[in-house]
Amino acid sequence: MQNFPAFNSPFTPGFMSIFIPLMLVIALWTIVLKGYSLWYAARGGQKWWFVALLVVNTFGILEIIYLIWFRPKNVSDIVSEAPVNVSSSAQ
Repeated sequence: MQNFPAFNSPFTPGFMSIFIPLMLVIALWTIVLKGYSLWYAARGGQKWWFVALLVVNTFGILEIIYLIWFRPKNVSDIVSEAPVNVSSSAQ
């Protein structure tokens, strides 16, 4: 078996102590941005953006681009829910 220097191994204690928390922060960052951008795309009726944001994983880059430039900014741009017709049938 060949001996490799410690800096080449991803299993050294120093590397793993930085790597695991960093990956957890990146995963949390991606989940929050993806959820926020998917919510805006769904409420705005932007089906193609919804599919693109759901399928493409870019560590939050596509989500940031969508949230800054492409999300609906006005309340009138957001698809409203169907009105609920409440009628009393008790006569």
